[in-house]
Amino acid sequence: MLNHVADDVLTHESEFIQTQATVVQGRDGVLLVDPGITRAEMADLANDIRELGRPIVAAFSTHPDWDHVLWHPDLGAAPRYGTARGAASVRELLSMADWKEQVAEGLPPEYADEIPMELLGLIEGLPEGTTHLPWDGPAVRVLEHRAHAPGHAALLVESSGVLVAGDMLSDILMPFLNLQADDPIGDYLAALHLFESVADGVTAVIPGHGLVGGADALRLRLAQDRAYVEALRDGRASDDPRVGPSAPLDWLVDIHDWQVQSIAERG
Repeated sequence: MLNHVADDVLTHESEFIQTQATVVQGRDGVLLVDPGITRAEMADLANDIRELGRPIVAAFSTHPDWDHVLWHPDLGAAPRYGTARGAASVRELLSMADWKEQVAEGLPPEYADEIPMELLGLIEGLPEGTTHLPWDGPAVRVLEHRAHAPGHAALLVESSGVLVAGDMLSDILMPFLNLQADDPIGDYLAALHLFESVADGVTAVIPGHGLVGGADALRLRLAQDRAYVEALRDGRASDDPRVGPSAPLDWLVDIHDWQVQSIAERG
C-alpha cells in the first residue's frame, strides 16, 4: 500500500525494520527510491505504481548497503542511479567471486529466502558533482555526504520540501557510522550540518527505516543524532532512548557497544 506524504511523494513501508521505499510522481512517470526488501513486497509495489497510471522512468539508490540496491523484474528496466562513489562501491562488491556469500551473511534469516539477488546492485553512477537527478519530473536535489556508507546521498524534492534521507534521521535507529572511513565522526557531523542547511525548506523527512516525520521531527532527529555522535566522540555515555533499556530493537545495543569500542580504540 502506498502512503501519501505530499502531492508528489508517496511511500511504501516494508515489514523489515520499517524500510521505506519512496515514489516521486512526475507528469509522465515516477522516480522510485530504495524499492524494498522481499520479492512479494516489490511485486506489490510495482502493482501499486501501475495503478497510479505512470510507469517507473527512473530509480535511485541512496547508498550501497544491500537493502537499498535491490530490484525486481516487475519494476521494469528504468535507469537505476546512485552516486559515483556508491556505484563504485557496489561494483567492487559484485566483482568478487563470493559476493553472494558475503551479502548472505548480512541478510536477516527470517527474510533471506525472500530477498531477490538477481538484480542487486546494478546501478549507474551519476557524474561527480551532480546536483539534481536527471529525470523529467519535479526537481530532485542530490545531497551527497560521507556518513554511514560510501557515496551516501539524501534527496530533496524541491517542489514539496520532502527530504528522502536514506539511512539517516531515523526515529528507531541511532546513527550507524561508517567505521571503515578515516573520520567517521567528522563525516557524520558534516552530513548533519548539510541537512541543517536545507532544513528551513523541509516539510517532511523520510528515513530509510522508521516513521515519516514532519518539519518538527526533522529538527528533533537532527538534535538527537548530533547528541549521540558527540557522545561517541567525547567518550560519554549516551542517553539516547534508541540504545537504552527501551530500545525498539534489542540488537541496537550491540551495535552501539561496537561503535563505542571502535571509536575508543581510535583514540
